[in-house]
Amino acid sequence: MFSVKPLKPTFKSYLPPVQTDLKKSPPMTIRKLEAKLLPGEIVVNEVNFVRKCIGVDSSQDDLWGKLICTNFKVSFITHNSLPQQNFRYVHRLLGEHDVPLACVEQVVTVNDAKGKQKVLGSNQKLKFNPTELILYCKDLRILRFRFDQAGPEGAKKVCLAIAHYSQPADPQLLFGFEYAGSRYYNSSGERVNGVDPGGGQQTPLFDRPSDWDREIKRTGASEWRVCSVNEGYVVSPSLPEYFVVPASLADQDLKQYACSFTGQRIPLWCWNHPNGSALVRMSSISDPQQQRKLDQRICTAITKSHPQRSDVLKSDLDKQLPNIQEVQAALLKLRQACVIEPFEESEEKWLSSLEASRWMDYVRAFLKHAVEVVYSLEGKHTSVILLEEEDRDLSCVVACLVQLMLDPHCRSLLGFQALVQKEWVMAGHRFLDRCNHLKKNDKEESPLFLLFLDCVWQLLNQYPSAFEFSETYLTVLSDSMWVPVFSTFLFNCPKQRADYSRDFARSRSIPLGDQALRFPPVWDWSQQFSPKDQTLFNNPLYVGKSATCVQNGAVKSFKRTKKSYSSTLRGLPPALRNGQLLSEADTLPRRNSLVLRLRPELGGGAREPCESPCERFVRERFSRPAEPQGTLLPQLLPSHLALWRLYFLRWVPEARIPRGGPPAAYHKLSLLVDEIHTLQSRLRNYSSSPHNATSSPSALTSTPSSRRPPPVPAPAPAPSPILALVPAPKPPQRPPSLSQPDQHQQQQHQGRMYFRVSPLALPGSGSGSGSGSGTPDYLSSSFPFSPVGNLCRRGLLGTPLSKLLSGARIWLSTETLANETL
Repeated sequence: MFSVKPLKPTFKSYLPPVQTDLKKSPPMTIRKLEAKLLPGEIVVNEVNFVRKCIGVDSSQDDLWGKLICTNFKVSFITHNSLPQQNFRYVHRLLGEHDVPLACVEQVVTVNDAKGKQKVLGSNQKLKFNPTELILYCKDLRILRFRFDQAGPEGAKKVCLAIAHYSQPADPQLLFGFEYAGSRYYNSSGERVNGVDPGGGQQTPLFDRPSDWDREIKRTGASEWRVCSVNEGYVVSPSLPEYFVVPASLADQDLKQYACSFTGQRIPLWCWNHPNGSALVRMSSISDPQQQRKLDQRICTAITKSHPQRSDVLKSDLDKQLPNIQEVQAALLKLRQACVIEPFEESEEKWLSSLEASRWMDYVRAFLKHAVEVVYSLEGKHTSVILLEEEDRDLSCVVACLVQLMLDPHCRSLLGFQALVQKEWVMAGHRFLDRCNHLKKNDKEESPLFLLFLDCVWQLLNQYPSAFEFSETYLTVLSDSMWVPVFSTFLFNCPKQRADYSRDFARSRSIPLGDQALRFPPVWDWSQQFSPKDQTLFNNPLYVGKSATCVQNGAVKSFKRTKKSYSSTLRGLPPALRNGQLLSEADTLPRRNSLVLRLRPELGGGAREPCESPCERFVRERFSRPAEPQGTLLPQLLPSHLALWRLYFLRWVPEARIPRGGPPAAYHKLSLLVDEIHTLQSRLRNYSSSPHNATSSPSALTSTPSSRRPPPVPAPAPAPSPILALVPAPKPPQRPPSLSQPDQHQQQQHQGRMYFRVSPLALPGSGSGSGSGSGTPDYLSSSFPFSPVGNLCRRGLLGTPLSKLLSGARIWLSTETLANETL
């Protein structure tokens, strides 16, 4: 037998040997894509490998992640970050890519292969597998998601879940009930209306007699009293339990009169002028036989409350102002022009589309009517009754505008919030129906609160020094309507809130007894934003009752003279400062009609117009310097009323002005105000320090050569400026002798402005003035919002979306568009 030699191996491996030591191998960390859930929030459905469309021309900037539907929001979770997005304010209830289900207006599914798209409703079936999802939001955003790599069944389920949960069939299915039941019932500490006590000055909710008593004393309405005849809502279901009535009317008479008013709504007191005139709102009298007698008794009681016993003027709002359907149609047409139509198609006809929407006409109509009421209260010393069919819609807008024009307290942040709480929430405005949270009746939907905020912005734009809050605050307040957590915008009246919350507590076995479940009000802004982000609400130009100064080492308070701020208060050129009220037939002028109005001698036969007493009152007001703590009347010429760009155009990329617009001016003014506050603090420190009592004042602004600090080296390149995460610069060291009131005042000044001046940029630090710092790159006309990822029109990538619209009343047709080719 021959011996067989074993064969030599011919395979040679060029790979490194396998590492068997587990201790030396780096750990693999895999971050899961999970949504952050609030108390009471649950995940309903989700799908992976979803692409959120970001770019309008290409898909290279699109984000990949997971699309999640909960019982509160539509959440898109991704590890990637938005391109060119160095700043965003942090919302504590919503993530960067989250949309509340209450904000979703329409859910549109698309299948590219079959050329189909369908508007999904609640409990509807979807017969095709969607390749794309488009969400049309009530805050004018348009979000697009692609399911190219996602499973077809998962994509279909998440689309159906979003459509179902965005249209709840019952108010108790709104997320606010789950949130209030889990968070505010289980809390250990004592709560006051869902807010921790001892957190500083709070907004009065007017749900107790003491709030109304303080309001009566503040306005000097000595002939009015707090009435508790509706305690337990036994008289009227839409009125609050406590409200103010003339002192000459007895409770027994009020109960008898209530049956004759629409909705049993007894006339409500709103506000008292210092001259004794009262502003009252009243529903119509449903019983014709009792109308004359009740009118006489109500007017007599209001006349007795006036010190001069002057007559009462009734203003019928239903006959003089647009109704809720006209306001809704105007917003839909304006939305069509702002965000639906591509910019290339709407640019040439922008002004015509804006005029055709009539939104600005309605804003001007409400402002004009409020001016007429102001004239009656202040010019004629006459009490005014705002008459409306149900006294729950138009009267809310007019009553608030009148008080804003006459009462400087309402222009402060706390006073404005109290005004909205009193005239909208407690007076029974139908927020549940007007916001259409249940998607049941489109005819009841109307953006009256948005119209009111637009009117407030017009006043703020013309009188920037008279308001403590900024337009960012107004925009965020409008967005809060679509966060179904707060009681402010969730119910039609206080009684409905009490009934629904009590029923919900019983169904969940929450032992509250006869008490209702407490919902948090929107005025507790700490639930949505950090203290740093809340400083964006502050207006740096605000001129309060008095300003502090330091003179000869002593802190004094002075009131600015008219000449020192009248030229900048209105923010208008002197040539256009004298305005006038226009007739109802006037609309936005075309071409040279504005020149002819301002200079009538150029129009041919110049004739003296017949000036009414109200127009004479307005003209005389405009002839004086404006006072931020006095009466404010808006300019009503079309050239003075502007589109609220921050709200209506914040998501439009073509309308974004990089490092420009009003936010750029806001940035410069904030730096200047912060620098002034810091220098005032240094002066207070200097005056209170014993060792500086005999020093020269020049030591504050100049440093002796013996004490001059060494040169500051060139700073290293700064990271991406995410201001929401960067702490404010540390203040200069205070001497130990600083008193407690000064410390509190200095801390208040330090937290007032969002943009801060670096200590190195202040005088005396060797770096020059802080006002010369450049505008940050992330600042734009849409600050603090960004259009990136929030407005992606499908029409820019294919067929214009406007070609598929059958009109401006809705986003898309509510039927299946099976025969349309994309």
